[in-house]
Amino acid sequence: MAKSPSFSCTACGNVTSKWAGRCEACGAWNTITEDAGISKGPAKSLGAKRGAAVVLTDLATEEAPPPRTTSGIAELDRVLGGGLVPASAVLVGGDPGIGKSTLLLQAAAQFARAGLKTVYVSGEEAAAQVRMRAQRLGLADAPVKLAAETNLRDILTTLEAERPGLAVIDSIQTMWADNVESAPGSVSQVRAAAHELTSFAKRKGISVILVGHVTKEGQIAGPRVVEHMVDTVLYFEGERGHQFRILRAVKNRFGPADEIGVFEMTGRGLEEVVNPSALFLSERGTASPGSVVFAGVEGTRPVLVEFQALVAPSPHSQARRTVVGWDGGRLAMILAVLEARCGIPFAGLDVYLNVAGGMKVSEPAADLAVAAALLSAREDAALPANTVVFGEISLSGALRAASQTENRLKEAQKLGFTAAIASGGGKPAEVPGISVRRVDDLTTFVGDVFGAG
Repeated sequence: MAKSPSFSCTACGNVTSKWAGRCEACGAWNTITEDAGISKGPAKSLGAKRGAAVVLTDLATEEAPPPRTTSGIAELDRVLGGGLVPASAVLVGGDPGIGKSTLLLQAAAQFARAGLKTVYVSGEEAAAQVRMRAQRLGLADAPVKLAAETNLRDILTTLEAERPGLAVIDSIQTMWADNVESAPGSVSQVRAAAHELTSFAKRKGISVILVGHVTKEGQIAGPRVVEHMVDTVLYFEGERGHQFRILRAVKNRFGPADEIGVFEMTGRGLEEVVNPSALFLSERGTASPGSVVFAGVEGTRPVLVEFQALVAPSPHSQARRTVVGWDGGRLAMILAVLEARCGIPFAGLDVYLNVAGGMKVSEPAADLAVAAALLSAREDAALPANTVVFGEISLSGALRAASQTENRLKEAQKLGFTAAIASGGGKPAEVPGISVRRVDDLTTFVGDVFGAG
């Protein structure tokens, strides 16, 4: 009896017995694909043939940490967890033109100069184009082996013969596996190419860095199973109008996730930023309404960024809510809490919120800084220029303590700030040179700081 086909969603992995245009589990469109069978032969019981016993160990077993190769680019090594681990697979995604190829060419050159045999395979550009970029970046003398190829079988054969320590594939969407009957860039091709390259890396002990395109939603294009295959997933973020670029780890089996590295795009390529807080606040002048400095934490690094808000009467029947660098849904929540718990309405007012410098903030501890920026813009009252704000707001209007308070205060004190407004509770932290005002709820904050409510 023939086995009925099965279908699965490439976005969430939900399995169904029939094809549909929209996934019932996650709601994504055109993500249902047919799963190929593992074997065409008759089903056999696994108990019919005994397998080899698996060696079991306990959790107390001590093993040496994996050796790492550092590139000399401190921001990249930080995001990787301290350097590149042998036989690891790294996936790097980002918007078109953001600088992924520039970053990885610089990284490949640094790894090669550090003694790691490196091969750079480009499926999007000719070899001459990559050489021109290398000359512009001053990397022409780097001992990097270069190839322009999209045939996966030829690439794997070449890598097996060369036995490099690192292979950079730019990009995974251009790779073509001749055993898969679909066009390059399709779900099947991307999944097969990622599987082959990742398996090859594990078998041969070669580190592989894959470049991935992103969709308009900001996710890496192709099936989500690709992100599960690799060891590390990095996103290269930034705004075209700003020179700052953020390399963010969203998955890392060999180090902390949510770690960031900050780069500045210059005529000589990407240059690492040692003190991102000072850079993000470099153009901040005197205190002005709607401007608030947030003391945040990205991974293990404290980062100070400026929230800018503008509140103005709306000429339209439907007021606008525009957000850059923060979650729009969380802004709506803050506005609702201000109105329901503090009696401060924003109906009929356009609200604009921006994170200066092109930084993207997702930390809940930014709630209080956002509320302060909105109130400052609405009341036309500026907070003192030497003050930082952080704390999470609950739906009841209570303020929840933020983690790593001491690290936030130390970073603020290092940049010359002398005062902080933070949520109450949690472990008290005292840093010499900076005074902390603890606030337990949003109503108290509004009354004490702005005299409103």
